Amino acid sequence: MRHVVFRLEKALYALPLASVREVFPAPGHYTRVPKAPPSVRGVLNLRGRVVPVVDLASLLALSPGETRPAKVVLLDFSRRELGLLVTEVEGIENLDKLSAPPARSRAVKGVARLGARPVTVLDPDGTDAAVAAAFTRG
Repeated sequence: MRHVVFRLEKALYALPLASVREVFPAPGHYTRVPKAPPSVRGVLNLRGRVVPVVDLASLLALSPGETRPAKVVLLDFSRRELGLLVTEVEGIENLDKLSAPPARSRAVKGVARLGARPVTVLDPDGTDAAVAAAFTRG
């Protein structure tokens, strides 16, 4: 199955290609959403559509990195979209053999290999559910 492979700092992650609409450079600013969790950077206007943008590293509870996210991976959920901030997009690769994730997370589908490097494969619906759950915490 073909996946969009991207980096969060030095770690590799992937999303199924069918769930990704596009990738574009991260803008310099976002419109904040009142009472939004810290992982939600805000919203942006993308060709007349309002798109929520989430810092994926923060959503996955990864330690803050030194590199500023440079790209937005836009997920397509038929009638709505979700932007994920990532460090860099590596490309489109075939990833087939998934093993179970080491820790239980609704956003993580499993782990695959790209050559000798491990790739954490994310579940688009689980990632979306994790964003929704972030709004209810707290």
